[in-house]
Amino acid sequence: MKWEYWCSLFLERHCPARGLRSSTISSYRVTLEQFKVWAQVKLGKSIEPDEIKAKDILEYVKYLRDERGNGDSCVNVRVVTLRTFYRAMVAMEQLEHRKNPTHYLPKIRAVKQKFQDTLSHEEVKRLLNRPCTQTILGLRDRAILTLLYGTGIRASECAHLKESDVDLKNKSVRVFGKGGYQRVVPLNDTVLSALESYRVVRGKATSDQPFFRTRKKKGTSRGIIYDRVKRFARLSRIAKRVTPHVLRHTFATHLVRMGEKLIVLRDLLGHKQLTSTQIYLHMTGEDLRNAVDRHPVGKLLDSLGKFLPDQKVRFQHLPGKRFALNN
Repeated sequence: MKWEYWCSLFLERHCPARGLRSSTISSYRVTLEQFKVWAQVKLGKSIEPDEIKAKDILEYVKYLRDERGNGDSCVNVRVVTLRTFYRAMVAMEQLEHRKNPTHYLPKIRAVKQKFQDTLSHEEVKRLLNRPCTQTILGLRDRAILTLLYGTGIRASECAHLKESDVDLKNKSVRVFGKGGYQRVVPLNDTVLSALESYRVVRGKATSDQPFFRTRKKKGTSRGIIYDRVKRFARLSRIAKRVTPHVLRHTFATHLVRMGEKLIVLRDLLGHKQLTSTQIYLHMTGEDLRNAVDRHPVGKLLDSLGKFLPDQKVRFQHLPGKRFALNN
């Protein structure tokens, strides 16, 4: 069937040629399979991908919103995947440009930027000190938490670290970010100490082995990193929703409050553009309150006395009365 052939071309040729990571390709595979199943149920089992119209994709979007209850972010991911898929088929000369159904789609509403929580210094302290340091796994978990907050790297970047990527001698880690882009992130002494303590009790490893390992000597996964962060946040009695991305956001926010430049944060976080870095930086209620308190209006206006609740005050001056100017 044309579905299988086109998906094979897209997932096994087009995506690897673009240098996409296996996790991204897997996500594309799932999305395309879900759309194919919906199309065959809704439009008939014999429907082929080149027979899909723009109105069919709009009907699919309506199905995602109304029946599945998907939000804007989820819907946008699926629409972007379909756009990428059909554009790839045009580029690979499997489909004429004028028959590309996504070309005629209206602009989908942009995803609203979600407000990200940040942790206070006290909350971070409780979180980092929560793992038990009397066990190998406890030292591993403390090293993971310290590395996430101390460098701002992503959960997937942390999970995929190899032994050769961690250079404790030169105080740095090499990570591979989105799109396979490589960067070297420096370590401060606290993060370095946590990693050294774990490496000592973990034992030796070859350069191609995972740095963080499970009980079964296998490498950690992104899911394991998320699970450990959430577990220790709960044990630390932190009421906020804490994820590895929240630690990344906290890392950036704390550095900005200390006066660090955005261009430095951009390189530390592995962003291509400065605009990507800015979404991690928001003003909290405390920041806004401090800014208002620093406003010069307090120095420019004469102090006002406080009136008692039962004290009567004239509504306005009587007609003909002139204000006396204060010398």
